[in-house]
Amino acid sequence: PGPGTPGMQAGTIKKGKPAGNTPTLDSFGRDLTSIAREGKLDPVVGRQKEIERVIQVLSRRTKNNPVLIGEPGVGKTAIAEGLAQRIVDNKVPETLANKRVVTLDMASLVAGSKYRGEFEERMRKVIQEIRTVGNIVLFIDELHTLIGAGAAEGAIDAANILKPALARGELQTIGATTIDEYRKHIEKDAALERRFQPIMVGEPTVEETIEILKGLRDRYEAHHRVTISDEALVAAAKLSDRYISDRFLPDKAIDLIDEAASRVRLDIHTAPPQVKELEARLEKTKNEKEAAVNAQEFETAASLRDEEQKIRSQLEQVKKAWNDKRGKEDSVVGEENIASIVSSWTGIPVTRLEEKETERLLKLEEILHKRVIGQEEAVKALAKAVRRARAGLKDPKRPVGSFIFLGPTGVGKTELARALAEALFGDEEAMVRLDMSEYMEKHTVSRLVGAPPGYVGYEEAGQLTEAVRRHPYSVILLDEIEKAHPEVFNILLQVLEDGRLTDAKGRTVDFRNTVIIMTSNVGAGTLRRQGRVGFGGAETEADAYEKMKDNIMSELKKTFRPEFLNRVDEPVVFHSLNREHIKRIVDLMIEELNGRLQDHGLKVEVTPAAAEVLTNEGFDENFGARPLRRAILRLIEDPLSDGLLEGKFQEGDTILAEAEEGKIIFRKK
Repeated sequence: PGPGTPGMQAGTIKKGKPAGNTPTLDSFGRDLTSIAREGKLDPVVGRQKEIERVIQVLSRRTKNNPVLIGEPGVGKTAIAEGLAQRIVDNKVPETLANKRVVTLDMASLVAGSKYRGEFEERMRKVIQEIRTVGNIVLFIDELHTLIGAGAAEGAIDAANILKPALARGELQTIGATTIDEYRKHIEKDAALERRFQPIMVGEPTVEETIEILKGLRDRYEAHHRVTISDEALVAAAKLSDRYISDRFLPDKAIDLIDEAASRVRLDIHTAPPQVKELEARLEKTKNEKEAAVNAQEFETAASLRDEEQKIRSQLEQVKKAWNDKRGKEDSVVGEENIASIVSSWTGIPVTRLEEKETERLLKLEEILHKRVIGQEEAVKALAKAVRRARAGLKDPKRPVGSFIFLGPTGVGKTELARALAEALFGDEEAMVRLDMSEYMEKHTVSRLVGAPPGYVGYEEAGQLTEAVRRHPYSVILLDEIEKAHPEVFNILLQVLEDGRLTDAKGRTVDFRNTVIIMTSNVGAGTLRRQGRVGFGGAETEADAYEKMKDNIMSELKKTFRPEFLNRVDEPVVFHSLNREHIKRIVDLMIEELNGRLQDHGLKVEVTPAAAEVLTNEGFDENFGARPLRRAILRLIEDPLSDGLLEGKFQEGDTILAEAEEGKIIFRKK
C-alpha cells in the first residue's frame, strides 16, 4: 500500500471515521460517550481546571497522554466522565469534537487468554483499531494495572506493548491512578513515565463538596425516593471532613448521603412486624380451614372461616394505618439522619443532644463520685471537658481534654479514668490503657506508632495508633507517665497540640475525639511530708491545698520538659484520703463484693461496728485505699470462702458481718 493508505501511516490520527468498526475494543471496553449520551453518567460539578488541562494535554502532537493522579475518592474517574459529557454536549475544541472516550478493562483483556501470544494479539488488535478509526480517546482507570498485565514467562506485559504507540502520539490515552500506586509502579519504569503527563487532582474543599453534592442530589433522590434537604448536604460535607479522617472528600460525603437516604427509605417503606405476623396467621388459618373441609368437619371449617375474616379485617386495618402514616411521614433526609450515620460509622456522638443524654452529662460529677471518693477538683475538671466537647464548643484541632493526675498512691487516679470510660461508653474496658512502665527503653517508642520499614514487626500496627484508629472516640489512659522514656514525650507533643499522630505506615490517626489522662506519682513524697489536708478552718484547708499544689507543680517542672507541660490542659492534684473517705470506700467495696457473691446466691451485710474495724485496719494515710482492699480480702473474703467450702452458708443466705472485741465474726441473718 502507498503512503496515503488510511490507517497505515505512522503518527497520523484519522478523523471522522464512523464508529462500529472496533469490535475488539467494543468487547473489552465501555464507551463513556454513548453512556453520557443516554444520560446515565452522574453530573460532574466543578473540576473545570482539571478537565481543561486534560484537553490541553490530549491536543499535543506527541506524548498526548494525561494521567490523573490523586488520593482515592477525590474524583479522578469523574474527570474522565466529565470529558465524555463535554464531548456529547459539544463543549470541547474541534481537536476533540466527535471523539469517543472508551474505558479499557484490563481484567477482561487478560481473562481467558489461555495460549501464549493470545493476550498480545488482543492488545495489538485494540491498538490497530484505535489507529484505524482515529477518533478514540482511551481511558485506563487504575493505570498501574498495565504493569505486569498478561506477562507470563516469555510474554510482554501490556505496558511494554503500549509504549511505542504512546510515544508516537498514535494513542490518546487518559490514565488514572493513586499517588502511592503511581510512585510504586509507574515511576519505577522511566520509559513509561516519560510518555505520560501527570495532572494532580487535589481533594475539593468543604464548599466545593457541598456544590458537588447539590449537583448529585436529584440522582440520589430519584434512586431512594426521598427528599434530601440542603442542611443534610452541608452536614454531610462538614461532618465527614471533621470526623472521618482516613478517607477523602467528596467520596466520603457522597457515601454519607447515600447511606442516610437508604436508611430513611427503609424506615418508611419497611412493613411493621405486625403485618408479617397477621399474614402468617391468615395463611395458617386458610390451610386449616381447607383441611377441615376436606375432612368434612364443617363446624370447625365454619369457625375457622369466621376467624379468617376477623384476621383479614385486622390486617386491612393495620395496613391502612401504616399507609396513612407513610403518607404523612415526610421522607426527608435531614441533618440529624446524617449525624446518626456518622455516629454509627465512627462511634463519635455527633447527633443532637437528647434530653436523656443532657441529663446524664449535667449529672456527670454525680455519676463519677459514685466510684471515686473525695476528689472534687479532678471530677469537676473532667466533667467540664466532656461537656464542652459534647456541646460542640471545644477547639476542633485538639483532643477533648488532656490531664495529668498527680497525687499519692491509691487515691483513685486510675479509678477515675475507668469511671469516666464507664460513664461515657457504659463499659470501663472501653478505654485504651498503656502502662508506661513498659516503655522505659528508647526502642519501645516504636511500639506506640509501629516499627519503621525494614524492621521486624513493620506489618504490625502501633499499639496506640491502631487502638485509636479503630475507636476514635475513647479515653486514653497513660499510667505512671514518669516511668516512660523521654522519647515517648516527644511523640505525645503532637497528640496534645494538634490531636494527630502519624503511624509507621504514614497514616494520620485522629486524636481529636479522645480524652487523654496521664497519671503520675511525681511529688507523692512531697505530699506525704506536707501531711494531710483536712484540719483547721476552711481558709487554712484551701491554703494548705494550694501550698501542696505549688510544691507538686515545682516537682513536676523538674521531671517533665516545659513544652510537654505547656500542652496539657490541666494538671490535677488529688487529695490524700482521710478516715471519712475510707469509710465511704468500705461501702463501695462491700457493694462490689456483693456483686461477685450474687452468682452464689449470697449477700453480705456489714454492721457499722464491723465497718469501723475495716476502716481501722485499712486506713493508711500514705497508701490510700489499697490497704483497705487487703483488709477486706483478709477479714471478709477469706473467712467467707472457708465458710462456703465447709458448707456453713447455703445459696440464698444473707450473712451478717459483726464486730466482736475488734474482730469480725459471721452469722446467718
